Amino acid sequence: MKLYTFWRSSAAYRARIALNFKGIGAEPVPVHLRRHEQGAAAYLARNPQGLVPALELDDGALIAQSLALIEYLEETHPQPALLPREPLARAQVRSLAYNIACDIHPLNNLRVLQYLKQPLGHPQATIDSWYRHWIGVGFAGLEQLARRCSADGRHLHGSTVTLADVCLVPQVYNARRFDCDLAPYPTLVSIDAALSQLPAFAAAAPERQADAE
Repeated sequence: MKLYTFWRSSAAYRARIALNFKGIGAEPVPVHLRRHEQGAAAYLARNPQGLVPALELDDGALIAQSLALIEYLEETHPQPALLPREPLARAQVRSLAYNIACDIHPLNNLRVLQYLKQPLGHPQATIDSWYRHWIGVGFAGLEQLARRCSADGRHLHGSTVTLADVCLVPQVYNARRFDCDLAPYPTLVSIDAALSQLPAFAAAAPERQADAE
């Protein structure tokens, strides 16, 4: 398998964590987003969305979108599990994960930030303010959900690693990159600190990737 990735993409970060957690080897193929390699004809021929990550299977089939990719891994390699067996708990984990991946992350995606700069012409200070605003809106609710759903203060839901945790750590990493004030979210910060020490998460960290700059 090949994983088309970029070291600082939070969506690719999720995919790396999931692969590591399940002990699945995938050859990393860097796609440099800031050099717009995702827009190259060769990459678009594989993934017309022009996004990372994308997982190319041994038979040449390609899965794009990080959550679809991770759920494929969950279905084909069910242990160790990233989703609980009980239906309500599974729905709760997905809700937490989608809160991050569908509500917080898209508003702060690189292509959105680049569009705010050009062609819309907003100064960098305004763009950074946009980023921090939407992190704050998203994390405010997520903090309350974490207090309700975490059983040990070390995981976003229950007391084992789930899909929600896989989404949380990259988003906290991004928040720190943009100097977001995380003081109002002590539960999220504590969970992130615990998860980041786990081998699957630590090995997926952006700075540990071969294409890191």
